[in-house]
Order: sequence, then structure tokens, then C-alpha cells
Amino acid sequence: MSDIRHSLLRRDALSAAKEVLYHLDIYFSSQLQNAPLPLVDKGPAELLEEFLFQVPKERGAPPKRLNSFQELQLLEIMCNYFQEQTKDSVRQIIFSSLFSPQGNKADDSRMALLGKLVSMAVAVCRVPVLECAAFWLQRTPALYCVRLARALVDDYCNLVPGSIQTLRQVFSASPRFCCQLITAVTALYDLSSDDLIPPSDLLELIVSWIFEDPRLILITFLNTPIAANLPIGFLELTPLTGLIRWCVKAPLAYKRKKKASLSNGHPPSKITKDSTSGEERDCHQLYSKLHLSVLQVLMMLQGHLTEKNLYGRLGLVPFDHVVPLVEEINRLSDELNPLNASKEIELALDRLAQALQVAMASGALLCTRDDLRTVCARLPHNNLLQLVISGPVQQPTHSALPPGFYPHIHTPPLGYPAHAAHPALPAHPAHPPLPAHPVQTFIPGMTFPYRPIR
Repeated sequence: MSDIRHSLLRRDALSAAKEVLYHLDIYFSSQLQNAPLPLVDKGPAELLEEFLFQVPKERGAPPKRLNSFQELQLLEIMCNYFQEQTKDSVRQIIFSSLFSPQGNKADDSRMALLGKLVSMAVAVCRVPVLECAAFWLQRTPALYCVRLARALVDDYCNLVPGSIQTLRQVFSASPRFCCQLITAVTALYDLSSDDLIPPSDLLELIVSWIFEDPRLILITFLNTPIAANLPIGFLELTPLTGLIRWCVKAPLAYKRKKKASLSNGHPPSKITKDSTSGEERDCHQLYSKLHLSVLQVLMMLQGHLTEKNLYGRLGLVPFDHVVPLVEEINRLSDELNPLNASKEIELALDRLAQALQVAMASGALLCTRDDLRTVCARLPHNNLLQLVISGPVQQPTHSALPPGFYPHIHTPPLGYPAHAAHPALPAHPAHPPLPAHPVQTFIPGMTFPYRPIR
């Protein structure tokens, strides 16, 4: 690698970067013939950091910087390389060697360049780059995935109004990337503060994707070899937990945001108030649509988990994530004062109860009713949630049930004592026959005394 480095030092920055990609292509193509997952040696990694990310090798040397036009040319070189490389395995290993965090000073440059590359790939619809980014999101710690999601949201939701339409087209080009992006976005916007409520344009985009095809949420899960124990610190296999968090916390989070805007001492004007109310109403309708789609996906899961031999072994809605969600709902309910937010609290608890029930029934949530009772004990009362955590009453087998008798409906829920069976009543003695009444004959000429009620 030292000979290659000396030849690269004589080139300008852009031709050196292009030459590095060329040498890496040859290096990894030969490595893949000997091992399915070759390791990146120190030499190629140092070449990448020096000639692509402009990190000087000599300690204390000033960092090199490309101007904006040179950076755009470098992104075009990289986009074209991934587009022209026909072997998917080579593309994946080079993308991984380029952008996998190494825990050194080059990581900031690495992440900045990755955000710009993926943003350009979205703009010009470079599917190979989007597919590589989807795998990167799946294999990289969540901390870095959230940074990439934030860069894309800034570019397509905040920087240029209306550019969200460019991001919308990715749905048909790379559904796998859309699935991973949704997972990263729900990890970024957890509604824990007003700043972490998803922008309305982003919310509308994600809801439109999922409502059009709810199976989008499961693409990574259905197309990935899965072990029962998932690694800690990475994005989840599906965005289900994050989407459930959005639907459940949204009524309370928007109520908190409205309360904060009223308490800052500057009442909004009528025009601002009307526009804000209209936007909130649209967002609440979007969350309702999203909640319906999430429930539909949860109902699909039992069959998919059974096919993969993971039913009862893999919880796609981890109980460890349900616990903090319940705690957040309880905290928000106390903060908002139940007297002023009763409708919002009721809606949040209804959605929580529905999600828990369907997730448990489909095998996505692995816990017992006792676990739920313990976790939900401090939540405000909610009839639907009480039914869910009580669960169906287990009845003994009946030899024959009368038509229309359903044991789970005609028996009391858990928490009420079952009544002991009553002893059989003694048979009553037969009554003597009553004397026959005389037959009343009909007399045609007699009038019927009719007296109206006053």
C-alpha cells in the first residue's frame, strides 16, 4: 500500500479519490474470492481516510478541505462508482469500509460525507447507493443511524420547502431503504420534547408510505436471516415500536406543546391560532391512520413468525421498550392535569390498550398479563386497558354449550370471585288440579261497558 500512497500523493484530490476507489475495487474483488466476509486491513482504511475524507496522516498537520464544487464532484464520482459496480457483494463491502464508524477523528468527516452522498442518491434516484445505505442502517449502531436520519430530514423537510416530494419517490425505488429510514426517524423523533415531535411534512410522508402498503414495515424482517437474540444498541428489525410510541404519545405530546405555547405569555393571533388548529387536526387524523396501519401489520405477524420458526421466541415489540413507554404516558398524564386533558389521556390509553392486545395475540409482544398489570398499575383508569390486562377467563371444558353461549362473555373478568355452584333445588310436590271454571257464553245483544280514561 505504500507504493500506492506515493503515487496518490502526486495527484490532485479528486483523481486521487477516484484512484483509491479503483484500487479498493480490485483489492476486495480478490478478497471475496477467498472469504465471504473479508476484513478491512489497516492499509486500505488509512488510504480511505487520507484521500477520501481528507484526514492527514501526519500528526499535527492541518486538515485538507475541499471547496463546495470539489465536494460535489467527489459525490458524483462515488455515486457513479456504486451505480456502475455490478457485483452487489463488492458494493456492500466497499460501502461498509467507507462509512462504518471507526471511533477515530475521521468519523465526523465520514458521517458528513455519508449524509451528502445519500441525500444526492435520493435526489438523482441512485438505487444501488440507497440499497447500500439500507444495509448500513441495519448494521450500524443506532447513534450513527440517527445522525444520518437527521441529515436527510434537514435536507428534505427544513432546507428547501416542498422538496419532500423528491423523497416521496424513493418508496417505489428502494422500499428497503424506506423501511430502515422510518426506523431511524422514529428513533430520532421520540416525542420526549416539543423539539422531537416529527415535522408535519415528514409525518404525512411516512403515513402515506405505510397506508399505501403496510407490509413496508416488515421488509427488513422478512428479508433478513434472524437470530432469536438481537444485538443491543442497533436499530430494531422493524419500526413497529417507534410507530406505536408515535401513535400513543401523540395526543399528549401535542397537548403539551399547545399548553407550552399558551403559557409563554404571548397569546397567538386569530390567524395563527386557526392555522395551528388546522395543522394539529390534520396531524391527529394522520396519527389515526397510522395507528390503523400498525394494528393491521401486527395482525399479520403471527403467520410470518411461525414461518420463520420464531413464534414465541422473538418479540418484535420488546417488553423492555413497553415499560418506558408506559412510564412516559404516566408522566405526561400527571404533567398535563387530567381535568384539562381527559380526552387526550383517554385516546392515548385506548391506543395503548389496542396495540398491547393485538401485539400479544400475534406473538409480537412476549409477556404475561401479570407483567402488564404491574407495569400499568399507576396509569389513569381506562376501561379498555382494564379489559386487556385482565385477559380472558379460562373456562373448564364444557361437554355441550347451549347455542349462543360464549364463555368469555358470560363469565366475570379476573378480579371478581367466582360464585360457588348452587345446590340443586328440591322438586316441588305436584299441585292438585284446579277446579274448572264455568264456560262464559256469548250473548250477542249485550253491550260492552266502555269508559274512556280521563
